[in-house]
Amino acid sequence: MVLSYLFASLLPTVRQRPGGGGLLVLASSNVDECLRGYLTKYDASSADLNPIGSISKVDLKKFISWSGESFQLPILEEFINATPTAELEPITHDYVQSDEADMGVTYAQLGVFGYLRKVSKLGPYSMYEKLLHLWGNEYSPREIYEKTRHFFYYYSINRHKMTVITPSYHAEQYSPEDNRHDLRQFLYPPFTWAYKKMEDNVKYWESKGWTTAKGQKKSVKAD
Repeated sequence: MVLSYLFASLLPTVRQRPGGGGLLVLASSNVDECLRGYLTKYDASSADLNPIGSISKVDLKKFISWSGESFQLPILEEFINATPTAELEPITHDYVQSDEADMGVTYAQLGVFGYLRKVSKLGPYSMYEKLLHLWGNEYSPREIYEKTRHFFYYYSINRHKMTVITPSYHAEQYSPEDNRHDLRQFLYPPFTWAYKKMEDNVKYWESKGWTTAKGQKKSVKAD
């Protein structure tokens, strides 16, 4: 990032731009990475402006797909199908480090978490209850509880990164950026009460026989 700002300062002079001046440095972190805290403070997340800072990975892929078709840019298809990676490990012919594997959650799931947190303003327990309805056919109550708890753990310990995040172009309402869009505390205590409520609710549903995803139950009956 230091080199990026160095080049931004030098390039107008090197290119003999009339009046000199400097260039803006653009960042490329998306909403999901900011929400999860999957970025390094004052590193690649730092810049003057982030054009995609308020857009989720899912929506960004839709935009890239539309651009590829509308502007006849077939090369963009490679971006859609590529494994999201921060290149934290060497890429080989049969291995690519995966962001989703490292985060323990998919970008599609992060998009849901982010919308429920910012737009619906849900905390751990209310989000868990909502996800029982949204994800009940795919996951059991215990799996939903574990995913919700996993999200809020990383959300809360990394929220401080939003206080220095690069300002974004706001195209959506679910951005967690703290500069001017999502003003809430950046230090959180443990969600002890909420987690206890969630655990009690999981035990209740398991006592009623809901131990697997509803969709799995249906497929077993059909067999």
